[in-house]
Amino acid sequence: MNSSYLVNRSLVRWCRQELRQGQLWLVVMAFVLIIASVFALSAIAQRMDQVIAKQGKDALMADTVFASANPIPEALITKARELGGTTSQMTQFSTMLFGGDGMKLVFVKAVDEAFPLRGTLRLSDGHSIQSHVAPDEVWLDPQLLSDLGIKIGDRVSIGDMEHVVSGSITEEPGFSFNPFRQMPNVFIHQSLIPETGALQVGSRVEYQLFINARDDIIQQLKQQVKLTPSDEWRDVGERSGTQDIFNKSEQYLSLVVIIVVLMAAMTLLLTCQHYVASRRQTVAMLKSLGASKRWVWHWLMVQVSMLIGIALLLGLPLGYGLERLLRLPLIGLLPSPLPELGVTPFVMALLSCLLVAIPGLGIPLYRLVDIEAVASLQNHTQVKRKHIYLWGLWLFPVAGAALYWGNQFMVWLVLGGILLSSALLAGIGLLLFRGVQALPLNAAFKLALKRVNRTPFASGIQLGALSLSLMLFAALWLVRTDLLSDWSSVFPENAPDVFALNIATHEKDDYLQQLQQLDITHSPVFPIIRGRLSLINGTDAIEYAGGREASNVLRREVNFTWAEQLPTYNQIVAGRWQSSNGVSVEESVARELGVKVGDQLTFMINSQPVTAQVNSIRQVEWREMKPNFYFIFTPDRLAQLPATWMVSFRLGADASHQLSQLGHAYPTVSLLDLREMTQKIQGLLSQIINAISILAVVGVIAGLLLIYTLLRLSLMQRHEEMQLYRTLGMSRRRLMWTVLAEFGLIAVVAGSVSGFGADALVAAIIHYAFELTPRIHPLLWVIQPIFALMMVMVVVGRLIRQLTYSRHSVISGLLVKL
Repeated sequence: MNSSYLVNRSLVRWCRQELRQGQLWLVVMAFVLIIASVFALSAIAQRMDQVIAKQGKDALMADTVFASANPIPEALITKARELGGTTSQMTQFSTMLFGGDGMKLVFVKAVDEAFPLRGTLRLSDGHSIQSHVAPDEVWLDPQLLSDLGIKIGDRVSIGDMEHVVSGSITEEPGFSFNPFRQMPNVFIHQSLIPETGALQVGSRVEYQLFINARDDIIQQLKQQVKLTPSDEWRDVGERSGTQDIFNKSEQYLSLVVIIVVLMAAMTLLLTCQHYVASRRQTVAMLKSLGASKRWVWHWLMVQVSMLIGIALLLGLPLGYGLERLLRLPLIGLLPSPLPELGVTPFVMALLSCLLVAIPGLGIPLYRLVDIEAVASLQNHTQVKRKHIYLWGLWLFPVAGAALYWGNQFMVWLVLGGILLSSALLAGIGLLLFRGVQALPLNAAFKLALKRVNRTPFASGIQLGALSLSLMLFAALWLVRTDLLSDWSSVFPENAPDVFALNIATHEKDDYLQQLQQLDITHSPVFPIIRGRLSLINGTDAIEYAGGREASNVLRREVNFTWAEQLPTYNQIVAGRWQSSNGVSVEESVARELGVKVGDQLTFMINSQPVTAQVNSIRQVEWREMKPNFYFIFTPDRLAQLPATWMVSFRLGADASHQLSQLGHAYPTVSLLDLREMTQKIQGLLSQIINAISILAVVGVIAGLLLIYTLLRLSLMQRHEEMQLYRTLGMSRRRLMWTVLAEFGLIAVVAGSVSGFGADALVAAIIHYAFELTPRIHPLLWVIQPIFALMMVMVVVGRLIRQLTYSRHSVISGLLVKL
């Protein structure tokens, strides 16, 4: 027992000496990077899930909503409360509001004191802010107050009810945007509904029951309610523009994890190979002195355990700090108080470290242990036999990735792209080196080229590794750039933030002239006509599409327009726009309905059938908040029908007085002010963009570490050769220029081929994983070789001074061997 203790103590002391000499620090750094990045990114992934859930529930204003055209069953409300859920009710309907000297069609939301269960409602009476509607209160949209020329404390009439205005609505919960369904909002208490007399038989009204409860309670309630055609459950999972942004953020998070772990694994593999190469003589000497294979394994496992232990001690605090840094941009979006992280990030970090270490350390260490004792007397050590089956150890991290990312196409796209690119980049690079030989070059470059071409296999591996490192490095940054570019298009600087609706035909020209007088830039004016799609190629549209649920356009009336030309911001993806007897269909609707160019569509508009042939299919970017339509007709199909008109324009935050002028001058025109909502979503985007940028920096650090390690180990492999050149009389300056020329050529070639490879990989990721339109980055093809050259010159220039300092080390080494 004492003997075993002394042996272990000696081994630990020996391992500490190895660490002090710096041979193992790159291995430790690779482990630290894996642990810290996986811990931080797993933790922030949990936070992102919490943000998505919170944003979805805030937009829904509850965990789930039961909506119906009929009053909410009392049995459902009672059951939800009995099971421990919290409930709130809303009744929505449209009616006329009279105040001052005018009137407006308004959207009344009658709520109880508990509303909203999620999100924020802010109501101002001019002196204080409150977040709930109390009994006997009426709150109006600020624009409505301005349009009607009334103020807080004045009396307004809503249907049969006359009531004092309690105050104005300064913020509503949820994100919603539909210019055709928006009217000024009015909040009243549910107890006031009977007084309005607005709800009669046949009235268009929607009843909503908001429920906050655990998932199992919600599922139990859903099972107990038999839905009628007018009932539906609304859940957080429904797709929205903001949720799409969060989902893409999570995808980018997964991409960062993949690339960071890959680059850290490559760093670990390179450092382990170097460590094994430097320890072959030591292991052979130990065996020649009588050490058994079991004892050597014991010695190596003590070292590996110390390395992983040190990496955990350094990596976990670093990962926790990184998670807090990543969390800062999202702090306003996260639920408060934050739930505990639990053990998942720690387990993920440790498992990732072990799964990468099994092949990364296992394969080279197994070969190291297999070295024969006689190798201590030889310059080139050989193992007893080749264990091809050792490559099966790579199945451990692959199986782990399959279990964790099994259904994520992007993971396998990246891995497949890396496998394909590695050999391809190396092969193309070597071919380029062959071609460069024909150029007139000075002595340093000629010697460098001979060195590369003399060892094509080793040079190919080095070139492929450097090219792959640069490709992953660039791909991570390019995906970030393309994502941010796509998100910035959601609200470009000239995006409209006000929509004017219900403009009568006789008012249209005067209204546009008024906008010009106020120096307001506006969009083209669009005629609006409502109707339904009834037939597709002579067949009932619902039957043709496979049921009412096939598309939202089959469940309700939609808004049509006609135009001489399609909007410039719509892109035709099939067919072409014609001037007569045609209709252009939005791409997703065409896909849902199974409609193609040449099909005949029949619509019911004002009880009249209107038939048109599909002449084109358009791609529409709904997030840009510009006037867009599912169906755009040629003028000959709809121009003769009565219509109202719509125009959009941008005012900015400081132009409320202009909006008031328009409201007073045209009281029958409905103005939809989206400025506050636009600011909320832009703030959300800004926070997400900051978090994404921090994620990208993590990837950059991993890439820099990998490239530094690759260059450092490549130079150390040339140490003996460079010292031999010095011993034979080559000047230190000439030797430095030769090495710099060799690595400079490698950097330029690797940077060039990796630039094209990164562009191809990013295009595949953007198209297939993020479902966005890819684009080429020609500037990268120029910047990447320059960046690679500069980085290699800085790193190699510093390291080479250490390796060319003395011309006596080689002679000393040769004498020791003799």
